[in-house]
Amino acid sequence: MNSAVDLPLGLADLSFAASGEALVRRTVLPSGVRILSEQVPGARSATLGFWVAVGSRDETGAHPATAEGADAAGSARGGVATVPASFGSTHFLEHLLFKGTSKRTALDIAIAFDSVGGEHNAMTAKEYTCYYAKVQDRDLPMAVEVIADMLTSSLLDPGEFENERGVILEELSMAEDDPGDVANERFFEAVLGDHPLGRPIGGSPETIRQAQRDVVLEHYRLNYRPQDLVITAAGAVDHDLLVADVEKALRAAGWDLTVEASPVVRRDSAPATIERAAAVVTVNRPTEQANLLIGVPGLVATDDRRVTMSVLNSVLGGGMSSRLFQEIREKRGLAYAVYSFSGAYSDAGVFGLYAGCAPAKAAQVGELMLAELHRLADGGVTQDELRRAVGQLSGGAALALEDSDTRMSRLGRAEITMGEFSDLDESLRRLHLVTVDDVQALAADLAGRRVSVSAVGNVTDEMFAALAS
Repeated sequence: MNSAVDLPLGLADLSFAASGEALVRRTVLPSGVRILSEQVPGARSATLGFWVAVGSRDETGAHPATAEGADAAGSARGGVATVPASFGSTHFLEHLLFKGTSKRTALDIAIAFDSVGGEHNAMTAKEYTCYYAKVQDRDLPMAVEVIADMLTSSLLDPGEFENERGVILEELSMAEDDPGDVANERFFEAVLGDHPLGRPIGGSPETIRQAQRDVVLEHYRLNYRPQDLVITAAGAVDHDLLVADVEKALRAAGWDLTVEASPVVRRDSAPATIERAAAVVTVNRPTEQANLLIGVPGLVATDDRRVTMSVLNSVLGGGMSSRLFQEIREKRGLAYAVYSFSGAYSDAGVFGLYAGCAPAKAAQVGELMLAELHRLADGGVTQDELRRAVGQLSGGAALALEDSDTRMSRLGRAEITMGEFSDLDESLRRLHLVTVDDVQALAADLAGRRVSVSAVGNVTDEMFAALAS
């Protein structure tokens, strides 16, 4: 590849060579199902993912609508129906799909993967849900069959629904006991305000207690359709056999793949207007450390400056040689963990700075972190820092691709969010185009945005008032 490859929704078949002699192929079935694979020479295992581009941001607090009513109303996903669902329903559904179908019990599903030494799990994100497995090459047809059965034919048994309600409440309680998780959730809420991306992925104890099976079932019926489904596989995979296995499994589940439909359109990538919800949010707890997050709205996933953002993060807070680590940990000994980060979504993003430190030092650490961001905005980076950052990111990208999990996820994000595929060579080419001026300009942009502070520990709002004024 010499550049990124576009992934038009209307193109039925696509095939191209990627770095490392990998072969990427894509098939769009007449029903709208999209199947992508990356065949990696020498691999003996494969990672498989079944994706649906529905996440926590697509939920509402309204009552369920009929399929006809929802279709007429359209949705944020380009006019494709999304069910009005109580907050947390997407995560609730992810749990339930492991609880059995007309063909398999929950135990049968677990045994299918355990008996071959495979791994299987799922993740609910803000903009998608993914069910995935990693198996030996010979067991890939089994993985396709089982996950397809789960995704298409879940019973959503009322008894299992109530059992999972308890499990999810325990999961939320576990997260609530982790001050880092609490600080992160409050951070997103403070920075993104009323935007749906600011809500927690798993819902809240209140919304999970109020969740109704009928609402989750309607969400399932409206969003788990052929035109919503993206299947990706990477590693030891033969694309033609994968397509055949997928078609066989979906037909066995009762899906009519002869009914033509266009794949759901990708989300609008125009940046949304973001109004912060709060300048400072603190949760007072008697912990030994304060978990401190300071940040601003960031970049959308398709922003041309996303590679520059990676370099900025590396220089500012991406490793032991970064400015935050050197200034706050090495020189001053004020924190053990300190770094910067960014999260990018279709129409919004976040950029933030994190430190775990003594509560009495939290305000000082916050001032120092912001000072480093402003120093980067005012004075830029050196050529040596740029070289180190590019080297760090290049090496990290290459090492990550030794794992078929990363390759599978890259295919999913390319299809669902980006609309283009970039291999390692193209990613490295873009990295080497970043200049010191690019980094300084982005730092200045971020430094000029309104700051929000989130902190959990023995802290108060007043401690951080000056940071977010």
